[in-house]
Amino acid sequence: MSDLRPWPRWVRPLPDDIVVTLLTARDGGEDGKVTANEIIGELDSSRQIPLSFFRSMAGREDPALRIRATSRWESLTPAQRAGLLDDPDPAVREAAQDRNWEQDPERVEAELPSIRPNSRPFVLGRCALSPALVEQCFADGTVRPLARNPHTPADAVARLARHPEAKVRELVAARPDVGPDLVPELREDPDEGVRMRARLHPFPRTWAEYDVIGRIIGHGPECICPITEPDPDPATVPSPDWFAACAVSREPVLRRVAASWSGLPAEFVGTLAQDDDEEVRIRLACNHPLAPPYLLLDVYVTRSDHRSALLTLPGFPRTGRTHLIGHPDPEVRALAAADPTLPEPPVDDADGAVRRTAAANPSLTPKALETLLADPRTAEGAAANPSLPVPRMHALLDHCLNGASTPTAAGRRETTPA
Repeated sequence: MSDLRPWPRWVRPLPDDIVVTLLTARDGGEDGKVTANEIIGELDSSRQIPLSFFRSMAGREDPALRIRATSRWESLTPAQRAGLLDDPDPAVREAAQDRNWEQDPERVEAELPSIRPNSRPFVLGRCALSPALVEQCFADGTVRPLARNPHTPADAVARLARHPEAKVRELVAARPDVGPDLVPELREDPDEGVRMRARLHPFPRTWAEYDVIGRIIGHGPECICPITEPDPDPATVPSPDWFAACAVSREPVLRRVAASWSGLPAEFVGTLAQDDDEEVRIRLACNHPLAPPYLLLDVYVTRSDHRSALLTLPGFPRTGRTHLIGHPDPEVRALAAADPTLPEPPVDDADGAVRRTAAANPSLTPKALETLLADPRTAEGAAANPSLPVPRMHALLDHCLNGASTPTAAGRRETTPA
């Protein structure tokens, strides 16, 4: 069975005070049916905690929140880490010391054998590594995480730039710290993916920029990954000028990056809406609040994966769809059938969903609705039509309530439309 409640792409963050209440909840609640850990787990997976809140937890009065701040140790500033390591609460200090190992190469090496195998790539890709651990990665072939780890030493980066696996060279090619002597070599690499990343090298001057590019590459036009709020901390995100430079780049990947940023100035939106690269247009439609309505409609028609998300956007056009009434895709015809400017809704369409949508079109007259209410194929849509007179609505409700009182009436309701 398909999921009746698909995971939303856009999620509105909760206010800070609500997040505090949920994160500090005690077991049971009023009805005793949930535990504190269950509440926290649901909140974490909901993506409703603002990014700004994660960083503010290090300075919160409640020690439980400061302890939770240590779980995002790498995203904290040096001053925040130092404050937690010297916190007046012993439980907070212990949690901070427990997390601080990620920045200590010797401790990382000592801890790695006890870490679950599926978590080791994260450790190797983000934590400070000892020379012995780097050599171990080369020896056993687990070098991909090293290729994107900011802590990887320069001599190892140079070795990775000449690794026989193209994917490894590709990850290295756009690193902010790749040596200038390696860039010309990578731009002549036999693999197009490596050459493309090397062409991008002037742009990722910071690791934040490198990470943003990495989140775009490899996610094709069918990508329906969650869309999160923009990070509010200017120290951890690329600058507006950088995104603007991406918007006018000759590289499609960089224009896709720009199109994915909801803060891109309006002056670039119109140009990207007509970009030759389809993925640029799709990303703009799904991510930018100023994406033009015609683009939203075009992406809806051509890309079924994005339809449910596009329909939730306030800029999605509610009219101007009538030209799609003969489209071969019934889902597109149903969209056209809901256009209130449609002179003749297709209530006789071969597809049931199109008929129901057409019967609910508010342009229909009460007289036409009576005919549709008498037809089992359109009765459901007609009963939901906002143009149905209020007395008729009450009559339908009375009929349903009275008909549900006896089995005989229920049987009639299955065969005799209202």
